[in-house]
Amino acid sequence: MVKRPMSVHDIRQKVSETEKITINLGLVDLGQIDLLVQEGFYSNRTDLIRTAIRNQLSTHAEVVRQTIARKSLVLGLQHYSRADLEAVQRAGERLQIQVLGLASIGADVSPELALATIESVVVLGALHASPAVKGALSGRIR
Repeated sequence: MVKRPMSVHDIRQKVSETEKITINLGLVDLGQIDLLVQEGFYSNRTDLIRTAIRNQLSTHAEVVRQTIARKSLVLGLQHYSRADLEAVQRAGERLQIQVLGLASIGADVSPELALATIESVVVLGALHASPAVKGALSGRIR
């Protein structure tokens, strides 16, 4: 059975976690945002910012699609379990993880197994792994 990566829409529906980011805005921009919220165009500042980001991503969707294909990125959610990595190890292979979205490495994966099976990690989005595994792979995460 071929396992297809999830789409961005699948991630929004299935992953309840979000990543918190911090941005700095000028006072005039912030005031304009507050005015639009006050006038009822948006429910709050976050609603406006998310809408603006989604609109920009939609505008650049074709460039994103082409870049994903060119860089051979997995789009969506990619999980690597201990069983997955043990199979890679038995096959004598090493992974080059390249994900746009969320890459997760199972909580039961040891740092030693991760080092033995993961050659490199490129994640545009978020990488979820234990602190020990992240520490072990720190020189391989770009």
